[in-house]
Amino acid sequence: MVIKKKSLTSFEANKKLKQYGYNEIQEKIFASPLKIFLRQIKNNYLIYLLLIASIISFFVHEKITAYTILIVIVVVVTIGFLQEYRAERVIKSLKSMIMPISILIRDEKEKEIPSREIVPGDIIILRNGEKIPADCILIEQQDVLMNESILTGESKAISKEIAKNESNYTEKNLLFAGSFIVNGRCTAKVIHTGMNTKFGKISGLIATAEKKLVLQEKLNHLSKYMVFVAIIFSILTGLLIFAQEDYSKLLLIEVLILLIALAVSAFPEGLPVVLITALSYGANKMAKKNAIMNRISAIETIGETTVICADKTGTITTGEMTVVEIFQDYQNIKISGAGYKADGEFTINNNKINPSKNPLLINLMKASVLCNDSRIERIGTDSEYRFFGTPTESALLIMAAKANIHKDDLKCVRTSEISFNSERKLMSTLCKEKNQNYVYAKGAPEIILNKCKYIQRNNGIFSLTKKDKNIILKENNKMTCQTLRTLAIAYKKSNSENNKEFEKDLVFMGLVGMTDPAREEVKESIQICLNSGIKVQMITGDYKETALAIAKQIGLKGKLMTGDELDKITEEELSKIVNEITIFARVKPEHKLKIVKALKANGEIVAMTGDGVNDAPALKEAHVGIAMGINGTDISRAVADMTLKDDNFSTIVEAIREGRTILQNIKKFTSYQFSCNFSELLVIFVGVLLTPIFGWSFPLLLALQILFMNLVTDDLPAITLAFSPSQKNVMTKKLKNTKELINKPLLIWTLTSGIIMAILTLLTLYVSHNILNQEFELARTTALLALILLEITNAYNFLSFTHRTNFKSLFLNKYLLYASLTSIALTILIIYTPLNKVFGTIPLNIENWGIALIAPILLILIFNILKTFNNKKKFLELE
Repeated sequence: MVIKKKSLTSFEANKKLKQYGYNEIQEKIFASPLKIFLRQIKNNYLIYLLLIASIISFFVHEKITAYTILIVIVVVVTIGFLQEYRAERVIKSLKSMIMPISILIRDEKEKEIPSREIVPGDIIILRNGEKIPADCILIEQQDVLMNESILTGESKAISKEIAKNESNYTEKNLLFAGSFIVNGRCTAKVIHTGMNTKFGKISGLIATAEKKLVLQEKLNHLSKYMVFVAIIFSILTGLLIFAQEDYSKLLLIEVLILLIALAVSAFPEGLPVVLITALSYGANKMAKKNAIMNRISAIETIGETTVICADKTGTITTGEMTVVEIFQDYQNIKISGAGYKADGEFTINNNKINPSKNPLLINLMKASVLCNDSRIERIGTDSEYRFFGTPTESALLIMAAKANIHKDDLKCVRTSEISFNSERKLMSTLCKEKNQNYVYAKGAPEIILNKCKYIQRNNGIFSLTKKDKNIILKENNKMTCQTLRTLAIAYKKSNSENNKEFEKDLVFMGLVGMTDPAREEVKESIQICLNSGIKVQMITGDYKETALAIAKQIGLKGKLMTGDELDKITEEELSKIVNEITIFARVKPEHKLKIVKALKANGEIVAMTGDGVNDAPALKEAHVGIAMGINGTDISRAVADMTLKDDNFSTIVEAIREGRTILQNIKKFTSYQFSCNFSELLVIFVGVLLTPIFGWSFPLLLALQILFMNLVTDDLPAITLAFSPSQKNVMTKKLKNTKELINKPLLIWTLTSGIIMAILTLLTLYVSHNILNQEFELARTTALLALILLEITNAYNFLSFTHRTNFKSLFLNKYLLYASLTSIALTILIIYTPLNKVFGTIPLNIENWGIALIAPILLILIFNILKTFNNKKKFLELE
């Protein structure tokens, strides 16, 4: 009994969709809102420190302080939750931007539908490189080999067999969801979808987790140093206070609360959340520019890329193939028209011909259609088509359509085939027409010629001589020099159905030349790469003449190496010369892996593009594997770090630009927050040293004032610095060493900033209390306002380490402007409302505002002078 191939109707499919639900795997790697909320408390030592301070406050009957600290805890947890939840949502939305599509038979017609709408009973058509969308029974197959490593852990390709019937089958007859076809094609009937599939049942065990963030490790490393410094400063501050004041239990508790607040202010609790916010925000921006990050951890690497290895076809070129020339029987036949419109004329020596009156030409087109796995479908009533399959095969179908030859009109039945793969560079089919079997083949010209014994001409079939081969290869070389991709077409009558005999003694029919022009924007993008220190290497399976011609068009200069030459040298030998090579021609997928390894051996950060089944190892090996969203296979997209929705080289360059911007912004908000934390530590510590000298009261800043600054003027601007736009010079120079998040020059800049802010704050206190003889509470409030304004102003200094701050800087980052205004508004709130009793502030007059405003103005002037001086003398190498 054979399994019926009867398709479901749309009505039946909708009914089953309601019954079984969507064909989706419930993601286990995304955290629930509750889990995200608990994560804000679980490993956040800041919360525990604040909780201790609150309990101590309750214990000594400082209820207002205790409740305020509890409110601070709620605010910290809420801000962390909202930022991380939003980031999680962004990451999740990116996963759905590349919607898997499946070809199936519904209502007795082939249709493309989202894979999530597949239901049990559907008949699906699967081809080489595709991911199996649901558990299926195999009902038709041709040379199918499967990769089930996601389920078994074994990467070896395994064969499958057609099931006898729907009730009698074994694993040998099943295709499992999540596995990939690595050779051949087949038709299968769906039996399980979604969580009912074998993949769904064990998805919790095999869920793909994010790679570890290297930036997170760098931040953790920096945070440990900052916490260590904070603890040392806090202990020294406490010892100094006890050395100056008479000991009492009340003093002990006040000092303890102050030191906890000081430690909290120096604890960079917001950095992990800001990091995730920056990366998710960057991923969202990249998605809008057609670069979908499959793994958010790859964002930090894409910005550090030093070499792009890009496929020529479809990435550097448009990928819209058009057959423009046929060489047959020593004649060149030109074909007009472009793209996927079946409008065009056939000419020989500028004389128009009717293809239907040229039997030789008709036979070649017939062979091109019958040895073809793609199909085209008319759009509306005009001659424009859309294609399903590969651009190369679709171009052959459009060529035939221009001569009014369509697959559906040919009364031939395909009975067998040998599939194309990158190793063979050849495809052949066995078709039955009336009572005669015919083999049709297409492939690389040199491969086809080696399989041919005869040649077809207008006056008959003749033996293929060495002279014929030389003429054909010379013509092929001429076409490739004109940037044309070439295929050879052959056929033969066959009395045998044994596919081992298919490709012997073929009859050569002709060469087909198709154009695939370079994308207009690629030349400029390559120049941007070269200016920014990024090398570009073009990789193609085409002839070296085609590769050189395209390279010339796009301004790519350098040495060329062929696949044959790659075979003759070792990986170590390649690593010594790989940086000199710009073009790799006649390359096989395994060569890509060799190239990546050689580049990595030289310390390069490699971005590699790929679209085929056999590109997966190279994509996995590269630092950033880049798959194609339009013409890529499911298996290449599954292993890639990034997917291009438009398959465009320029999109890679835009992604690198965004990656570099994110790296710059992470350095900005990290160094900014550390400078603010350091200034607060210095103000308290140095203030205690100066207290007996200037007659100041202890403490210079109250615990709740420190906590207020930590939340309002540290975290808010730091978060918004993550949203800073790209600087103009981000792609005009080579990226410096990125091993350290804060290198020595940036550390000096950060410490200098903290010291200057601390000095200006202490000067403000001195002027108010010691020169103007104002009450210390008033002077303290003035100093608090000055430090808040200094930290807000400092954020604008950190927008750029080289450009001076001016009035225009206010509008460079609208989010920073909003955060600044919010911080100022909240500061006014704790000074002029009843909240001032809680925070220990008193209302300020115009004179005190004037004193406080002098500090940030001086900070801008000082840093503008420092930036100007450093730009000229280059004492510190800042980006």
